[in-house]
Amino acid sequence: MTAAAARPRRRGTLLVLAGLLALSGTIRVGLGLGEARALIPDAAMPTAGEPAAACAPPPAAVAAALSARAAQVETREAALADRLAALALAEAAIARQLADLQAAEAALSETLARSDGAAEADLARLTAVYETMRPKDAAALFEAMEPEFAAGFLGRMRPDAAAAILGGMASPSAYRVSLLLAARNSAVPRE
Repeated sequence: MTAAAARPRRRGTLLVLAGLLALSGTIRVGLGLGEARALIPDAAMPTAGEPAAACAPPPAAVAAALSARAAQVETREAALADRLAALALAEAAIARQLADLQAAEAALSETLARSDGAAEADLARLTAVYETMRPKDAAALFEAMEPEFAAGFLGRMRPDAAAAILGGMASPSAYRVSLLLAARNSAVPRE
């Protein structure tokens, strides 16, 4: 036998094997369909006039449960919508109140600044009056003042006027006022 004669035999063998495999697959699929059909009740099998995708209607209990759940979801959605609307109103009210508070704070800051400026102007004017007084008369006034109060005025005065007033005061009073002047910045942090 030649090589050319062996080739058609091999092809024939391959064709026979392929045919057997195809036949085996067809038999298995056919048997599997029979088993699959045996698992489905005849009432659920579509008939020739009925479309294959038709399903049996759901049981009444499932339909009622789904309807109840849908009603609950709608109720919650309505409640959430109401709450969102209330939150939007509250946010708007808070924004208005915040704007009012900021305006009131600005007005209060302006009033305090004017008040502080007026008090500072009064202190500066009174300090100038004490500086221009005769030292002997001013010393008598400063001895009558509380030492903290007197030290506050003396600290604001020019050094020469403050020295003249301290020199006219009695030694114990001048000493107390001098201690207060020396210690008034001791509480300031150094670093």
